[in-house]
Amino acid sequence: MEAAIDRIMMTYDLLLNRSAAASAEARAKVTEYLAKLMEAGERDTHRLTVCGLTYLRELDGSSDPVKAGYTGL
Repeated sequence: MEAAIDRIMMTYDLLLNRSAAASAEARAKVTEYLAKLMEAGERDTHRLTVCGLTYLRELDGSSDPVKAGYTGL
C-alpha cells in the first residue's frame, strides 16, 4: 500500500502546487481511502494508484466537468 500512496502523492503533487500542510492532509485522506479499498479485497497496486488519484481529484473538484469549463453545448 505504501508504494501506491507514494506514487499517488508524487503524481498529485506534480498536478497541483500545494502547501506541505495540504499535501499531508491529502496523504492522510488517501491513506484512509486505500485502507478501505484493501479491506474490501483490492490488492493490485496499479489499480489502487488510479483509484487514489481519482479520489483526490474528486475531493479537490478538478475532475468536475463544469468547473473545467465544459457546458455540454
